[in-house]
This record gives sequence, C-alpha cells and structure tokens, in this order.
Amino acid sequence: MPDAVTLCECFARDGLQHEPEFVPTATKVALLDSFADAGFRRIEATSYSHPGRVPGFSDASEILTRIRRRPGVRFKATCPNPRAVRRALADLDAGHGAEELSLLVSASESHTERNLRTSRAGQWERVTEMVELAGGRFKLVGVVSVAFGCPFEGAVDPGRVAEDVARFADLGAGLVTLGDTTGVATPPSVRALFARLDPAVPVVAHFHNTRGTGIANAVAALDAGCRNFDTAMGGVGGHPSAISYGAGLTGNVCTEDLVSLFDAMGVDTGIDLDQLAKASAACEEALGRPLHSMVARAGFTPTPNQETP
Repeated sequence: MPDAVTLCECFARDGLQHEPEFVPTATKVALLDSFADAGFRRIEATSYSHPGRVPGFSDASEILTRIRRRPGVRFKATCPNPRAVRRALADLDAGHGAEELSLLVSASESHTERNLRTSRAGQWERVTEMVELAGGRFKLVGVVSVAFGCPFEGAVDPGRVAEDVARFADLGAGLVTLGDTTGVATPPSVRALFARLDPAVPVVAHFHNTRGTGIANAVAALDAGCRNFDTAMGGVGGHPSAISYGAGLTGNVCTEDLVSLFDAMGVDTGIDLDQLAKASAACEEALGRPLHSMVARAGFTPTPNQETP
C-alpha cells in the first residue's frame, strides 16, 4: 500500500487571517463544507482570537454552529489565551464546538511579545492553564511558531524547539505543529530538526512558502517520517493583517500543489482531486482574485498511466 498522510486544510483560519477584508460568514461555511466534501479529515475552521484585534474571526461561534458535521471529520479552532478556551467550552456545551483546539507558543521571545503580547514563560503559564480549562474535552494541538527562524531574532535554537515539542506532549497534546512562520526553513534544516524530535510524538509540518521552498520542505519532512501536514488552498495566509512582519508572499504551502505532488509520488492523501479543484476555484471566487496555486493554472500532475508522448 502507498504511504499515507493527513492534511489539515487551513484556508479558513491561517489563510483568511491575512485578508484585510471580512469574508462573509456564509461564504466561509460553504468553503468549509467543500473542504470536507473533498476528503479532508482535519480542517482548521476559525480562531477564538479577540474580535477587536482580529475582526475576521468575530463570527467564530456562528461558523461552528452552521458547518455541516460528518463522521470522521474534525474541525479545529485556534485559542491564543484562556478566555478563548472558555469561549470554545461554551460553544461545546451549546452543541456546536470544535473537536480540536490549537494552543500557541513561539520559539523566540521577540515573536512571543509581538504576536501573543507576553513572554515565553508567561505564554507557557497560559498554555498550562488552557490545558487545565479544556479538561480533556478536545484533542489538543500544540503549535510552536517560528520553529525554524524568527523575523526579529534570526536563528532559533533547535534544542529549544525540541523542548517545546516535548513540553506540549507532556501536557497531553495529541499533535504538535512546527510552524515555519516566515518561510526560512530549508530541507537540511527540516531534516536536522526532525532528527532531534521524539519519534513517538506526532508532529505536523506547517510550512510557509514565502521563499518558494515550502513544497521542498514538505518532502524533506515526509522523508524524515512526518505524516501530518498543514496546507492552505491557493497558498494564502500569514500573520494577521494588522500585524506586520515578514515580506513577500507570506502564505502557506498550496494545498492543491502538495496534494498533486504527493498523489504523483504514490502518497495517499485521501483527497478527491475533482472535488479539490472545485474547492480551489471556490476559494479564488471568494477572495475575488487568482491565488498562488500552480496546479490551479496547469492542472494536476499526470500519473504514469495518464502521460502521453
């Protein structure tokens, strides 16, 4: 049997947080339903960020109320602080909660202060409180941002990242995401970091394609044993639009392009290519512009029996 991976579609959260204009709630709900139709079993639906700071997610609870639930599909929401976890619990008690919660730390002090408005020690205290608040009612996903390099401090000690991954695992996180927040990773740095991690801890590779290396880094992670990946339709995303760091195209690895490559490599993603193409087109329509997927322009990579002379 071919190797298998799990992709989490992040368009509706990491993708849309970079958009300066609010995307209508009904549009988001339709897109989330289309991702599930395409075969994604993990989908990042929204964030419980403060609506005054990230107004694009002011409809988080409404989205979770309106999306179509189906067996085997888990929707994830990001929680930056304990107040966010309380909101997630209220939605769960009301019958429309997320199945997964992302809890965030940054591997550098400067990014922690800029992105989370606290220190690393303070954020770990908040994460510990959030885990206690969650009370085992969600699958928890730890996220280590700027794991491969910080836009303010430069190089990040990979030993510190490995310690953060282990700390999340000790707190009960079922997955731990390594975020290449500003797209500075390379295949050698990916292989080196994965070699330092406990192979018993399931890790998610979250690469941004800022410097065009996202897919190469994803293949390096695959070769290093990673079987969970975050991607976003059209390669959209990045830091919240009101926060400025990094430059160029700040978005995630294009879902369409990575699925196409993995499919051509014989790696099973579980994604229906026809439905994926429809979802890709719907994302471009929702944002009113062509996005950054190469496959959206050229078509999926032919498999050997489809190739013609």
